[in-house]
Parts: sequence; C-alpha cells; structure tokens
Amino acid sequence: MKTAIVGAGMAGLSCATALRDAGDEVALFDKGRGPGGRMSTRRMDADGETLRFDHGAQYFTVRDERFRTQVANWQERGIAERWPAAGEDAWVGTPGMNAPIRAMADELGVQFGARIERIERDGQCWLIAGEGFDPAAFDRLVLALPAEQAAPLLEAHCPEWSKLAATTISDPCWTVMAAFADAVPHFNDTLRNAGPIGWAARDSAKPRRSAGERWVIQAGPEWSRAHLEDEREEVTEALLGAFAAEIGAELPEIVASSAHRWRYAKSGSAGEAYLWDANLQLGVCGDWLVAPRVEGGWVSGRELAEAVLASSG
Repeated sequence: MKTAIVGAGMAGLSCATALRDAGDEVALFDKGRGPGGRMSTRRMDADGETLRFDHGAQYFTVRDERFRTQVANWQERGIAERWPAAGEDAWVGTPGMNAPIRAMADELGVQFGARIERIERDGQCWLIAGEGFDPAAFDRLVLALPAEQAAPLLEAHCPEWSKLAATTISDPCWTVMAAFADAVPHFNDTLRNAGPIGWAARDSAKPRRSAGERWVIQAGPEWSRAHLEDEREEVTEALLGAFAAEIGAELPEIVASSAHRWRYAKSGSAGEAYLWDANLQLGVCGDWLVAPRVEGGWVSGRELAEAVLASSG
C-alpha cells in the first residue's frame, strides 16, 4: 500500500516510521523549508557568527512507555538529553530541539516546500495537488496537520472530522529570541508565568549548546492573542521590557534579536487518539487530538499507524 502523509512534524513522522517499518511505501509532504515544525531551531546571523535558538517547543516530557523507548533510542544516538532546569522529566533535542525531527525526516525522505492545496477521492485512490510538487495518487491519505489547517481539507470528505478540527482551537504565541554580550543577571535558567511572559529560558544553558548568552522569551497565550497582529519590533521591545522588569535588572547589551509569531503554538485537545476511516482509507493524527505535547503528537501518529495496519490485516 502506498500512503501519503501531509505534515512532517512529530505526528506525521511517527506514523510514517511505523508504517515504513511494517513494509508500507510512504511519501511525506510538508510545506516548511526544512524539518522542525514547532520543534524548530532558528538561525540568526550576528557579526559573522551564526546563533541558534529553540524558538518553538522548549522541551518535552515522557509518560508513555512506547515513547520512553523512542527517547532512549534518541539518547543513545546523541540527539536527545535531559534538561533538569526545566523539570526532572524534561528532555531536549541535541544539539538543537529539532535534532530528533531532523533524524526521522532524513530517514524518510520528506519532500519539503510542498504545500497541499487540494485532496480528492477518485475511485479507490486519493489524489493530492498543490504547490511545489507534481500531483500524485495514493492508496491511503493521512493528514498530520494543525487542527486549523486540517479542517478545510477534511470538509468535503468528513464533515464531522472537519467540525472537530475547526472547534479545537490552538493558542498563539509570540516568541522573542535575544543574544546578549554578557550574562543576564538572573539566578535561574528559566522563568515561568511572569506578567505577559509565559516562559523564558537561557537557551544557551541547554545541553550541548554553543557558548554565549542567548534567551528565548515566549509570551503567554492571552497576551499573544491580544497582540497577535502587532509588529515584530513592538513585540520584541515589549517582551524584553517585561523580562527586565520581572528579573529586576537592566539587560546587558543586545547583540541580536528577533521575534517569531506562532499562530498555532499550543494545540487544543479533542480527546481522541487519532481518526481513521478504513472505508475511505483516510486518517488524521496530531497533538491536537491527544494533548498539546511533543509526546502527544508521537503517540497519535503511532496509534494511527497501528490502526491502519490492523484494518489492512
């Protein structure tokens, strides 16, 4: 069976890996320029130096035993390590948060820069078309997208699923990345729930990061929603000002800074592990179905793959 998976974040890659390991042919499409999604690592140039920031998910935790086995494998391969500053069960990708995603994507040959604009059912096949790739036909189709992006694609084929996706709303998040000439005078490597700031972290203190002083400051969902359409410069100034006020100290000289707007940062939770219609050969997976965590995406993709394989047996 030939399966198309739209979306190469954690859920899509988890699903694809399980299907591939079972002997299926899998093709992955993602509109992004490279691997990462909400586990992306952003590069920034400053005076000839390349600075890197984990500007999406800051860490992940492990509860599911299957995911624990996967994380242990990443640790053995040197692409994940514990980060106690964020909690006893906190893990990060190494040397960047996107390392596990990059490793999975490399093994699966994801086609990046492919924006799916239309899906059609043609007899026993799914046809997909869009920008950045040639239209193609597949036996199965899996959508591993944020709820807001899955809803319109599902509307003509599974209205109930489309409605579920449309009503499972993600929280936005403004993220500011800043590199400083000297150490920020804050005794902890993290700061949580302080005024407009939902989370701030000394990104350079994570395992196997390059030297320097780099911070990621993420606004809480309410502030982000209220300022969603603000200019990046305004957001940067506001969040750096709030950060200085919360730590009660003047910030060192800023070497470089940038802001990123995540419209779909933290997913909702629809209370489903996955969605699968064996008659249509159509499935949906993602953290928005399970829980807004990296592990939620991995589990959703894995369990959808298991359901797909069981229905084909």
